[in-house]
Amino acid sequence: MSSTYLEILTPRNSQIIFIDQQPQMAFGVQSIDRQLLKNNVVGLAKAAKIFSIPATITTVETESFSGYTYPELLAVFPDNRILERTSMNSWDDRNVRDALAASAAQGRKKIVVSGLWTEVCNTTFALSCLHDTDYEIYMVADASGATSSDAQKYAMDRMVQAGVVPMTWQQVVLEWQRDWAHKETYDDVMALVKEHSGAYGMGVDYAYTMIHKAPERVRHGERIGPNPAQ
Repeated sequence: MSSTYLEILTPRNSQIIFIDQQPQMAFGVQSIDRQLLKNNVVGLAKAAKIFSIPATITTVETESFSGYTYPELLAVFPDNRILERTSMNSWDDRNVRDALAASAAQGRKKIVVSGLWTEVCNTTFALSCLHDTDYEIYMVADASGATSSDAQKYAMDRMVQAGVVPMTWQQVVLEWQRDWAHKETYDDVMALVKEHSGAYGMGVDYAYTMIHKAPERVRHGERIGPNPAQ
């Protein structure tokens, strides 16, 4: 195994690509609940924004088939150019390759991938990229989706055999944060997990209010303290 795979993700060595996070592509997803998928994709995007990770957003056949990128994703990166393609394989597109190369030239050769569908667009991109470059691919399995559970499993298996690193979106976030002493991102990460991380976020809320006695906050238009009965 290359020693580079032993290096954890950092805000300085990473970039991210979102492939075809579009409604028609999501309609076909059967490997994960679609609302959970969108939650994870948007959570991952917000994390990339917090840590200033360069993001590439690419789409396929937007107006003829797939529809426009999720508005929640676009809202995170309002100034990003959307790279439209015809090929199922993003690596075939010169604009995509150039965007990734620009960040790789800054030392960001670890490419975090979130896309639809895992068995087609993610797999062909990952294999082609690894074949042609010295980049590394980190496939975010729960921010990607396939047309069946088998399709997701065997696509991930195939990519792992080729050297792709499988991850979850929350794993990516916490690897970027690394140390809770990094106060410049701490508050934003806590806000992110409370909004997108389910039970983990609920645990953070509980710790803030019941253990750390967080100050009163506004909820549903009323000011309440840690103990609403007070």
